[in-house]
Amino acid sequence: MKARRALRIAAVFGLFVWIGLEIVQAEDLLLTSPDGATTVSVRVAERVSWAVSRRGRQVVLPSQISLKVVSKPAFGARPRIAKTDRSSVSQELKSVVREKFASIPERYNQLRVDFEGGYSLVFRAYDEGVAYRWEVGLPAEISVETEGVEFAFPPSASVYFQHDNNFHSHNERPFELQPLSAISSKQRGFLPALVLTGGPRVLITEADLRDYPGLWLHGNGNSTLSGVFPAFPLEVDMNLKWHDRGRVTKRAGFIAKTLGTRTFPWRVLAIADEDADLLTNQLVYLLGGPLEIEDPSWIKPGLATLDWWGRRSIYGVDFKAGVNTETYKHFIDFCADFGIDYYLLDMSWSSVDDLFKIAEGLDMQAVIEHAHEKHVGIFLWTTWYALDRQMTEALDQFQRWGVKGIKVDFMQRDDQWMVNFYERVAREAAKRRMLVDFHGAYKPTGLRRAYPNILTREGLIEFEFNGWTDQANPEHHATLPFTRMATGPMDYIPGTLNNAQKHEYAANGDRPMGLGTRSHSIALMVLFESPLQMIPDPPSDYYREPEITRYLVGIPVEWDETRVLHAKVGDYVALARRNGEDWFVGAITDWTARPLELDFSFLDAGRQYDAEILKDGPNAGIRAIDYKLEGAQIRKGDRLSISLAPGGGWVAKLRVREK
Repeated sequence: MKARRALRIAAVFGLFVWIGLEIVQAEDLLLTSPDGATTVSVRVAERVSWAVSRRGRQVVLPSQISLKVVSKPAFGARPRIAKTDRSSVSQELKSVVREKFASIPERYNQLRVDFEGGYSLVFRAYDEGVAYRWEVGLPAEISVETEGVEFAFPPSASVYFQHDNNFHSHNERPFELQPLSAISSKQRGFLPALVLTGGPRVLITEADLRDYPGLWLHGNGNSTLSGVFPAFPLEVDMNLKWHDRGRVTKRAGFIAKTLGTRTFPWRVLAIADEDADLLTNQLVYLLGGPLEIEDPSWIKPGLATLDWWGRRSIYGVDFKAGVNTETYKHFIDFCADFGIDYYLLDMSWSSVDDLFKIAEGLDMQAVIEHAHEKHVGIFLWTTWYALDRQMTEALDQFQRWGVKGIKVDFMQRDDQWMVNFYERVAREAAKRRMLVDFHGAYKPTGLRRAYPNILTREGLIEFEFNGWTDQANPEHHATLPFTRMATGPMDYIPGTLNNAQKHEYAANGDRPMGLGTRSHSIALMVLFESPLQMIPDPPSDYYREPEITRYLVGIPVEWDETRVLHAKVGDYVALARRNGEDWFVGAITDWTARPLELDFSFLDAGRQYDAEILKDGPNAGIRAIDYKLEGAQIRKGDRLSISLAPGGGWVAKLRVREK
């Protein structure tokens, strides 16, 4: 008995010694951003964890990282470092498509930690945020059971969170601001999420998502958010209503089946000292994969119109509007009259199931020929499942027609299979020099850097919501630039002339009202980034008001430079953007009327600019359509006080005065 007891004591003592050795042997690695303001602390002990501080203040508390491959010990558990490597990059990237800037500075410090067992963690610290990802070097194919993702924040943190417990999702939910601790383990949401720490703001998202499921988050009833992923789909239901097909009915016990040697998506934290810093953050783009289109010179961003609502409320014409040749030619004529680059034939030009089954009464060849004659590019809408089944033959036919792009809709998933579908569409479209707009889509993750023919995507509450709810309102508009737009372009579809104040609004699915004033609606054309910018109204409405229509269509969709003038999440935004030598300024407010002072010190010295200003009319708080258009001369250093009505806006076009 004494001998056994002695053995037990020795065993317990040995365990404590082993644990003590683990603690003693824990290794701490530090990585700082190029400006020295952000520090990433990596601890390799019993598990791998990381933490982030900004200017000496903790932003992310120690948070564990792991990756579990089926039939393998968890990567990040009891790790042993094989070697570490540090590197730095400082360069300028030229934008193929100019979303915010013509060139983007890419400056970061990197720490690579290689572990025994054939896996690595790579950390990067940029001035504007941090990121990490796994790299694995294993033979053959692997099944990833799960990935451990955790973000622990200070106890008082709050978050703009998009709640959705269903992985079958349009990714269209409001950003709800609430204490982070109020989100339970049963509450899930999709990215991005904006965390307010009481100091720096932290936008959580991901980048370089390829051959892997998208990251979602759930709460824990405290100040921690944890990652969760849609498992690999084994069975889907294709017998549901057309807009709901592809719902997953059976999932595997793993999240991805993939190559054993690969990089995994970046877990991204965009960090901003001020709200304004989020508006120029481009981490998602920088962390996207390298360009995979050999010659992208054919990619032409532009302004577009679509017929989804417009064909239902055309008037003053000598034909019955609808899905027919006359209506589509009318839209093409409208584009030609106002210099609009593209016309999207939205849903109904063909069957939702068969892209070769063209709607009765529609002479597609005549429409295509008319568009060619008028020099208007054509986009065609399709469901994802019709395109999936007919991709080669359909895209070949579209190419023969001279179609410039496609709008692919209703994917509503971001499991591994569907993520791969996005890339397949982008690649096959690029082979035929076609542009892409994804709807019913998850957030951007940088795929547009590899495939810049992806000009825009949905994945937000946008204009169409006005047809049944008031969620697409000025407060939402003043939230999007700091949240969803920080991940990439968004197809909001601004520029309606059917404007409404709160008391004027009524839901109408055939002719949606845009909440906010006329000037607010058009300011969104400057504020909301989308290299394929769509406008929603019927040609009849735009023809009726040619002055404002010409003003609207004269706003570019690409920007060489972006300056933030004023910014507060959910309250107001004012930006100045440059296209060539011309500057465009847009400002909006939420439902609170407010003054703003605009400082024009960003203009070139020694030049005078002629400004064409669109502002809220004196009665815009009562009738949202009230506006004034006036001229002014502005020089560098001038300051201009403006007044915004409730839900109001302000726009200026500044052009260099010719000598």
